[in-house]
Amino acid sequence: MEGAIGFVVAHGDQVERARLSWLRSGIVPGEDVLARAEWGQSAEGGWPAFSQREVASIDATCFRLGELDDLGALDRPAARKALRWLAGRQRPDGTWEEDKSLADVAPPWAAPGDPEARLYLTASAGFWLSVAGPPVPVAGTGAGRVANPFDEVVTRATHAFRAAMHEDGTWPSYLIAGWYGAALLFQAGLYYEAARVQMVLADRIPEMSPGDVASLMAALRRAGLSADDWLLVAARKRLTETQRVDGGWSSDDGEAFDVHTTLTAIRAVR
Repeated sequence: MEGAIGFVVAHGDQVERARLSWLRSGIVPGEDVLARAEWGQSAEGGWPAFSQREVASIDATCFRLGELDDLGALDRPAARKALRWLAGRQRPDGTWEEDKSLADVAPPWAAPGDPEARLYLTASAGFWLSVAGPPVPVAGTGAGRVANPFDEVVTRATHAFRAAMHEDGTWPSYLIAGWYGAALLFQAGLYYEAARVQMVLADRIPEMSPGDVASLMAALRRAGLSADDWLLVAARKRLTETQRVDGGWSSDDGEAFDVHTTLTAIRAVR
């Protein structure tokens, strides 16, 4: 971890170094850093995938929520507005899909009209609403008991993912949809279904990229899965095998995202 920390310090920008400080020590970022991390939010609440686009993207918004989570900023107005926007974009069948106007720029995993992209976006949006929904007090349950105001939205998303699963635990979408879907199932108490997905993921660990392994670990730990779970133990071993000599991990999206991947790895094992 010392090598990973050194890599972020040496190569990260202001926001990325602030993410490191929050993940390591819970140091609250300054208002200027938070404003920079929240920059570009649309009036509706989501974030566009590209600054020159006005239409907010579900995929881009989930990515931003992950960054804000690393800053301890999910209870701020920007994140709460984004969560409400996500909840409002859920389709009647419990799924999510990007706006049709993004068809010419959306990556394959978020392409409007594509069923594989739809299931991935459903797992991703459902995951962030499940772990980041601002809690509200539950009347009559005593101090400290809270409920997620997006519970109904998350329940529909969980059922949509569960309904799409095959008998062997696989799912008709991208690999990343698996760990977000497993996190949804686990949080819903559907442990048998979650375990089926975890078994499929475990078989894929040896060939996974560092970015995928880090994302898998971070999501399932965020959902409450024990660090001693056999899947996470195997994933942690894979991370140790793929760390570079400079302390960082390589991103699937190019060198510019290596710091982000390294921060995700730090989040996963902290």
